[in-house]
Amino acid sequence: MTSLILVVLVVVYIGGIYKFLNGFNRTNFTSGRLPLALFWPVLLIVNKSYRQNFNKALKG
Repeated sequence: MTSLILVVLVVVYIGGIYKFLNGFNRTNFTSGRLPLALFWPVLLIVNKSYRQNFNKALKG
């Protein structure tokens, strides 16, 4: 059961990176594409502006 949860979390993490990178041009960000994509779970929790831009990137 634990391994299933881990697999699901990894898939969600990688999916978030993929969706963010594909929708990066819809955000207000101009640089830092890779770090913003890699740290998306933390930034999503702590930063309201990032949360709004992440939602823009996901809507496509």
